[in-house]
Amino acid sequence: ALNVVVNGWFVWRWAQEWAPYWQEVFRRASRGDTSADGLPLPSEQANSLLVAILLIATALWLAYEVPTMASGGQTVGKRVMRIRAVPMAADQPLGVRRALSRWSTMGLPTLLWYCAGLGLVLQLVDALSPLFDHPLRQALHDKRAQTVVVEVPQHTDTAPSNDHNQPPGDTP
Repeated sequence: ALNVVVNGWFVWRWAQEWAPYWQEVFRRASRGDTSADGLPLPSEQANSLLVAILLIATALWLAYEVPTMASGGQTVGKRVMRIRAVPMAADQPLGVRRALSRWSTMGLPTLLWYCAGLGLVLQLVDALSPLFDHPLRQALHDKRAQTVVVEVPQHTDTAPSNDHNQPPGDTP
């Protein structure tokens, strides 16, 4: 949501730069014309806008993901899904080093979206990698940071125990 707010204007401007091109492509397609001659091209500003969009998105992701993962192993989405990333070696917070290592494997490729979508392909491979990893189902970013994602047990609030409701016997 923060990315939409911060990057919204840049995305809107980028879409405006490309609008004449796509309008002409669709106009020609409706007439059955497949020629690409004379199509209106966006200005150089479109490339600058795309770079700005990717830089802002990557910076926001870094600023959100690394601190939340370092302190508790969970982002808001992970809390909702009741999962947490933990180090494979011990039950402790990930720490900044592991959180940054984990994020860089999945987050830095965002900057490569500009290179014919290479970053998107790398992120897709990372996202699908747990399907082929057994038994821990680690993504590539988890393997690099030596973390594993675990399910967080659901906490149930129970009423305080009432001794006279307990069966008689030698129970502690």
